[in-house]
Amino acid sequence: MKVDELLAKAKDGLETKMVYGEPYEVDGVTVIVASAVGTGGGGGDSRDEKGRSGEGGGFGLSAKPVGAYVIKDGKLRWEPAVDVNRLLATLGAVAVAALFAATRLAKLKYRAGQG
Repeated sequence: MKVDELLAKAKDGLETKMVYGEPYEVDGVTVIVASAVGTGGGGGDSRDEKGRSGEGGGFGLSAKPVGAYVIKDGKLRWEPAVDVNRLLATLGAVAVAALFAATRLAKLKYRAGQG
């Protein structure tokens, strides 16, 4: 299969179904999950000094849940997904920055008190 054929086939496989899940209903509540989808692909070919040729290609896909649409009693609402890892990383970064700032402030106060 040629590289351009591979990429065309991969592109054709991308559908809205990859972003939105099939709706499902439980006790009169309909839920439609949504994801952020990212894709990438590439390829190339070459020919060596003896006239031999070669080609290759690849395709990647990543998906991450972002939330869900909830339909209840005829009303639609968005429920965002909580990324606990990102939340903890952000809180950790804030804590490190606060610790750094507090240490710097303490050093400045100490030097001001000695002068």
